[in-house]
Amino acid sequence: MEDIEVETLADPDLRDPVLVEGLPGVGHVGKLAVEHLLEELDSEPVRYIYADEFPPQVTLNDDSVAQLARAEFHAVDAGDRDLLVLTGDHQAQTNSGHYHLTDAFLDIAEEFGVEEGYALGGVPTGELVDEPSVLGAVTDEDDVERLEAVDVEFREDEPAGGIVGVSGLLLGLGERRGLSVACLMGETSGYLVDPQSAQVVLEVLQDVIDFEVGFESLEERAEEMKEVVGKIQEMQSQQQGMNDDDLRYIG
Repeated sequence: MEDIEVETLADPDLRDPVLVEGLPGVGHVGKLAVEHLLEELDSEPVRYIYADEFPPQVTLNDDSVAQLARAEFHAVDAGDRDLLVLTGDHQAQTNSGHYHLTDAFLDIAEEFGVEEGYALGGVPTGELVDEPSVLGAVTDEDDVERLEAVDVEFREDEPAGGIVGVSGLLLGLGERRGLSVACLMGETSGYLVDPQSAQVVLEVLQDVIDFEVGFESLEERAEEMKEVVGKIQEMQSQQQGMNDDDLRYIG
């Protein structure tokens, strides 16, 4: 196969389309968010992207049918505007691969007439967060005030180390193409899948683009994750108690 192959499934006319990216990353925040959009809103796949930069593997569906690793674009009806949603199970495995794939993604977005985009992801805190905030980064300083109005926070020197992967390059390469791109990052511990953070990011995106989506399934997953976290904390507490007892005995 070629380095990058694009399979065309449909060519719908999109209304003032907005690119929304959610690929695997910290806490799977972005991926969870866009998967929820695809589950809750009317959508259809329009492009599949295959690349030798993806891991050499296939996934299996419930019938054990194999599917080569790929990224996907879906057209989503979000009311007055359409979304062009980018998702997938993998990111590129090399630095150059990230650049080449992001260029391909932006080519497709421009084919559909996209001029505005949002990269969704997580920003690690290193600890559990009860009420995660959403941090922002933009290609145009004029967008800061607009996003602050929907409670997006812009913190100096955060996230530390910048934004890596497709989310970061959508800003960097998108700006060079004259696109207006913002990154919305939900706070997350960094070591657990975080549906709560995905929800707060989606709530901001709702306000920015002006559409509505239900959150019941994400809320249920968040409650399940809280139970898992509670059990982990209980086990850690018990283990710490045993260690303290051992220390007292030895002393």
